[in-house]
Amino acid sequence: MRPALALALTAAGFVALLIAGFGIVSLLTDTEVIGIPGLGAVPGAAAFAAATAAFAGLTWLSVRVPRPSFVSVVAVVAAVFLAYLAGLWAGALATGTDAGRATAAVGGFVGSPFAVMLAASAAVCAWVAVALVRTRASPPRWPWEDDDDAQ
Repeated sequence: MRPALALALTAAGFVALLIAGFGIVSLLTDTEVIGIPGLGAVPGAAAFAAATAAFAGLTWLSVRVPRPSFVSVVAVVAAVFLAYLAGLWAGALATGTDAGRATAAVGGFVGSPFAVMLAASAAVCAWVAVALVRTRASPPRWPWEDDDDAQ
């Protein structure tokens, strides 16, 4: 599969999986993704955007080589996790929150099950991206699709 197509599919999958995963974890644990009250929506949106950008950027660097390695998945997961934390902190500061509350929001996220969901989503989608590019399989063909001259 072409690297650009693999990236597009898995980036969309990452966004969908993360939204669904955060929702399910929130429902099961009866907690918010960002546990500090009064921060608003901007820190979460900034964190989500930063994580998605990191996923897309590093996954692209991983899959555009001729034979991508599954080891690159570790780097993608680390970058996504750090980008989420940086986006959360910067988004909280951008809304006028003091540095202590922004840091508390980051620390609360790191110790939550949402952090595990973020890492798992990034790992699954990055692995799929590499697998799609490495696979040399072709789409199935019916016998009548073959050239008549080849028979």
